[in-house]
Amino acid sequence: MSEIEDTIAKLGHKPGGGLIVPPEAFTITHHKLITASTARHRLPAIYAYRSFVGEGGLMSYGPDPYDIFARAASYIDRILRGEKPSELPVQQPTKFEFAVNLKTAKALGLEMPPNLLALADEVIE
Repeated sequence: MSEIEDTIAKLGHKPGGGLIVPPEAFTITHHKLITASTARHRLPAIYAYRSFVGEGGLMSYGPDPYDIFARAASYIDRILRGEKPSELPVQQPTKFEFAVNLKTAKALGLEMPPNLLALADEVIE
């Protein structure tokens, strides 16, 4: 999609530019193009899911999808046992993960502070 590439290219030319990639169907569908474009245009980006960092994204902070799925399974169990979905409490994520890709940071010319790396759940080197 040329719109994605064009937008990232514009952001990459702005001094101090960066990108926050939200967790939505569009960005998940086009995750490979987004991570490749941010790398090509040397644009630092933070993502909602750790999988983006594994593909070359700079960093991520967001809910742990495995925890969300496990909690959803308990809801399904409760519904199958007869509870009404409308009576179940709304749940929000409780487990978040922070990942940093040092290889990408180096390619962008960024030095990650040690205290930031100490907070990371995963550091990819």
